[in-house]
Amino acid sequence: MEIIRTIEWMKQAARQAQADGRVVGLVPTMGALHEGHLSLVRAARKQCSPTVVSIFVNPAQFGPHEDFATYPRSLDADKERLRQLDVDFVFAPSAEEVYPHGFKTGVNVEGLSERFEGKSRPGHFRGVTTVVLKLLEIVRPRFAYFGRKDAQQARIIRQMAADLNLDAGIVVCPIVREADGLALSSRNACLKPTERRAATVLYRALDAARREIAAGETAAKRLQTAVRGVLDAEPLAATDYAEIVDAETFEPVSRLGPPALALLAVRIGGTRLIDNMLIEPKGESENSFCVQL
Repeated sequence: MEIIRTIEWMKQAARQAQADGRVVGLVPTMGALHEGHLSLVRAARKQCSPTVVSIFVNPAQFGPHEDFATYPRSLDADKERLRQLDVDFVFAPSAEEVYPHGFKTGVNVEGLSERFEGKSRPGHFRGVTTVVLKLLEIVRPRFAYFGRKDAQQARIIRQMAADLNLDAGIVVCPIVREADGLALSSRNACLKPTERRAATVLYRALDAARREIAAGETAAKRLQTAVRGVLDAEPLAATDYAEIVDAETFEPVSRLGPPALALLAVRIGGTRLIDNMLIEPKGESENSFCVQL
């Protein structure tokens, strides 16, 4: 496994692989790797060789009062996990390498970027799309892999790739959860023991909506009521949003029909967590849905 620190070095390695007729795969991460990240690496390894994993805590996607300084960083442990998975290249540039003096360009996907996470974290998605576009241009992968836990981010990146005619195929992989349902996140490491127990409320809230759907409920307001009831019962949970939206437009829906997402953002103590559930029509029945937590 080769550790690459500079853009030029990464470009040369990727271009050589492409010249050799190989299929390059990219897994962009901010490090502090967990099983969710590793599931993306395994998916990339099945389709691609070489596989590139980027590790870069991107300052452009953190607001002035967010947790950039305290965001978990564990590069040595990350490298060992990736070595065990036979990753070919780890691209771990510095902030100065990615954003040199005089850098002035940003990328924004209008409409999708201003809702939910974008509203709660102004400028967040501009930072995400800018760095992802840079990574896609540097590595030029055939496929790039993202997790569905960050559902709005994945949708925005798919839109950017389509709008800008990028060559990379954007692959969105399922959420990976702990045994008690908590979606894996690097921020979970910031939770105190009592907060960690309380954090299962996100999964329990989504599961309450899942049970309502299984019983035949299709009205979004009633599903939201079920979700809010569980969240409001947890003293350590402060809900930012809990919405049912169209999976493509992220516009609120009144009733289930086309593919939809139940979206949650909840602060547990000082840690902000997000989660979602995908709701898709099943077969020809108007009231039958497949739910993916």
